[in-house]
Parts: sequence; C-alpha cells; structure tokens
Amino acid sequence: MNRFFWLALTLILALGNAVAQDAPAPQYGGEVVVSITADPPGWDPSASTSQEIPRVVYHNVFEGLVRFDRDGNIVPALAESWTVSDDGLEWTFTIREGVMFHDGTPLTIDDIIAKFERARDPDSGHTHTAYYAPIAEISGSGNTVTFSLAQASSSLLYNLARPDSVIYPAAKADTQRSQPIGTGPFRFVEYIEGSEVRLERFEDYYLDGVPYLDSAVFRIIGDPNTRFAALQAGDIDLIGVALSPEQFLQVQSDPNLKGSEGTATTEITLAMNNSRGPLANKLVRQAITHAIDKEAIVNGAMFGLGTVIGTHMSPAESYYIDLSNTYPYDPERARALLAEAGYSDGFTINFELPEPYNIERRSGQVIAQQLSEVGIDVELSVVEWGTWIQRIFLGGDYDMTIIGHSEPRDINIYANPNYYYKYDNPVIGELLNQAESAQSAQVQLANYQQIAKIIAEDAVNVWVFSPPYLVASQNDVYGFWTNQPTPSINLTEVYRAQ
Repeated sequence: MNRFFWLALTLILALGNAVAQDAPAPQYGGEVVVSITADPPGWDPSASTSQEIPRVVYHNVFEGLVRFDRDGNIVPALAESWTVSDDGLEWTFTIREGVMFHDGTPLTIDDIIAKFERARDPDSGHTHTAYYAPIAEISGSGNTVTFSLAQASSSLLYNLARPDSVIYPAAKADTQRSQPIGTGPFRFVEYIEGSEVRLERFEDYYLDGVPYLDSAVFRIIGDPNTRFAALQAGDIDLIGVALSPEQFLQVQSDPNLKGSEGTATTEITLAMNNSRGPLANKLVRQAITHAIDKEAIVNGAMFGLGTVIGTHMSPAESYYIDLSNTYPYDPERARALLAEAGYSDGFTINFELPEPYNIERRSGQVIAQQLSEVGIDVELSVVEWGTWIQRIFLGGDYDMTIIGHSEPRDINIYANPNYYYKYDNPVIGELLNQAESAQSAQVQLANYQQIAKIIAEDAVNVWVFSPPYLVASQNDVYGFWTNQPTPSINLTEVYRAQ
C-alpha cells in the first residue's frame, strides 16, 4: 500500500477515536440543517423506490407498526407488541392507544387495515406488493390487528419494518406524495422544490421525551463540493449521505467538525441491461466483470474506504456471502471471453452516470477506462436524476449505468424479469418462495445465499464495492445514527449541545 493510503488510515483511526468521546446529556430546542443530494420524487415511500424519500421521512414523519432502530433491530413503533401463532399463519399486533396523526385525527384500526389492503393490491400503485403477498386477510378487533397468512412468511416482520409499510390516514392516502401526514416525532411543514424541506416538532407525539429539536431542515445540495463547503462554513449542520472519503478525512483537521464511519447496506452496482445487444450474452457480462479492478477503484476512488463485493448484498447484512473472487480481475481472461462471444474486436456501449451521485460517477469513470483496456469502447454520459429514474430505472432504456442500491434485503428484485436489469431466471423465484416458507433462519439464509451465488455466476451485474456509512457534522450535534441499517437520516434523538 502506498504512503498516502497509510496516512489516510492513520487519520481515520484518529478520527474514530475523537468521535468516541462521551456525549453530553441531551438538551431540548434548536434546529439542525441536514443536506440531501436530490429532490425526492414525492414523499410517499410506498409509491417509489427512491431512497431519497425514506432518508427524510422514515421515522421522522412516517411510522409503521414496527421499525428498525439504529442497530438494525426490529422494535415496536405503532404496535407496542405482537404475537405469532404456532403455525406462523396468524400475526396479531396490539396497537398503542392515543396515537395522533399530524392533522389532529386519531390513528384507528381502520387506517391500518386500509393501508395494508392497499399495499397488497397490485393495482394500487404500491411499489412492493410482493412484500404483502402472503397476507390472505386483515382483520381488527378492539386495539389489535391480525394478519392471517395463506402461507408462513419468514420475511413478514422485516417487511413490516420497511419504509413501504408506513401508515397514514386512510382518507388521505392519495395525497401523501405531496402532503405527507404521519404519526412521527416531526410534522411536515414545507417543501421548496430544489431547495429544502422543513419539519417541525410534533407536540402530540406519543413517546415522552423526544424529539429534542424544535425543527429540522433538509437542504437539497447536489454538488458534493458545495455541500462540504456549506458544512465548513456552518451553513448546514450534518451531512448524512454521499460524503466523499476525502471530505471525511478533511474533517479531522477542522476543530469545528466531527465524523463517524459505520456500516451500510449499499452496493455500488454497475447495472447491465441483460436483454440488450452484447450484454444479453453471459460471456460478455463475465468479460466485463473480469475487466474491472475493484480493489483499484476502492483504493483510488474511495481512499481504501470500502469492501469489494461479488454479489448483491453488503457485509452489513446477515445473509452476506463473500463471492468477490467469482470473476477476479483478469484482463487477459476478459479478452478471451470477448473473443469467444464473437467480439474479438470489441464493441461500443453507452454508459450513463447519475448526476447527483459523486461516488458512482467517480467509480464509473474509472470503470470506463478499465473497459477500454480490453477493447470495449465506452461512451460516457451524465443524466439528470429525474431522467435516470424515468427512462433508466422505470423504463429500462439503457445499456449500462451505475448506482448505489441501498435498500436492505432486496435480493428479490432478481426474481422480477421486468426490473431494469431485465434478468429472467425462474429459479430465483423458486428459491425466494422456499426462503419465505422456511421454518428456520438457517434454511432462509441458505436460500438467499444460493440466489447470491446464481446471480454472481450469471454475472447479472458487476457489484463493485460496499461503501461505509460516512457522516460529518458540527461539533455540537449529537444523537445521529452512525450506522445505516435502512436508508434514514433519523433525527428523533438528535440534539444540539448548548
């Protein structure tokens, strides 16, 4: 390793020690300004897969029956407890009493039933109806809600903790994209497109003692240098997403700032359209994987901050399996596979990078250079985020792109041939069904890992690395999440030391 890498590592260790200092007791009042990278496409996390939405609203504005805590544990939220029948087919949740929505109306059992009837309706516009497919019937009695399942579902509780499962007033379900109304510790006050989102303390929040802040602002700053300059100048208080590694290191030399390095569920993924041109050929996809030096990308683009991966899961997840050596960096092997596929003279391909995401763009530029060295001529372009969502993600109109997939436990996307990878393998669906009906965590784990092996061998995508979760803040800001078990900049326990 070079001298700079060791210097960077030394700074990281020093920074980690600095952050570990004891925090002062929580204090009430004040405001925190947090940066995000792009305008979310609406505010209902069940209507879009964009992770920009839950970063703002998950457990800040919206809550579900259960939720993830800062360590990834599933804990009570609107449900204070639950029981499961011996056969796993009935899940009964006891709902807290006295919970109010931000519009002043009480949370009712009917709101909860309506939410999940909508969630499992394939015509409702809900993005992940498959999460709720095992549910045969939803009923309520007194202060309980019961999910009766057609078959046991080992993922049900996990899916109920996801942002997709947040609950809002049944009578206002169609307005949540623009006027979110939840039960969380903050109420949604104002959204200025391209500028900021403002939240304020919800005085009728059902948990005593939180939140500590009077208000919070999420400021939309797409450019990473502008974002970091705003932190250094004190114009924002916290960067909780897309902090670059060199900026993370600079925090160490600024007495007004602090930072943390934690785990995340993100996979930086070179996505390939498995139905288009040369990429429909497995040999070509294998060649592309062999042509990419992932270690060089982590060391060069990330200053060593990241873990090389070989399939769709991050080391932070319980079913992670290290498949990084399935197709190791081998340019000669890449050229041989291209020749075997009929592309001995190479080919030209379009590679589109998403505009607001610096790490992805930086990695993509290195990848383009590496592919050129084996004869693949890459035509690079940068696309605006809204265009990326509509044309690439939703429309599947692309050759190659790169993005960080941050939603946890989402390997089920490989069972959907209409997903933007356009990968069609019915075996994946069969394995997912086996995982769902598994009576033990070990069986479920084995099925997930078998899926991971299949998609790695099929070279569906190139899973480059999993980045750490990097945060930088003003010295007087405490209580933020240092790990990212689900995409959320959770401000419930954030406070400012006076």
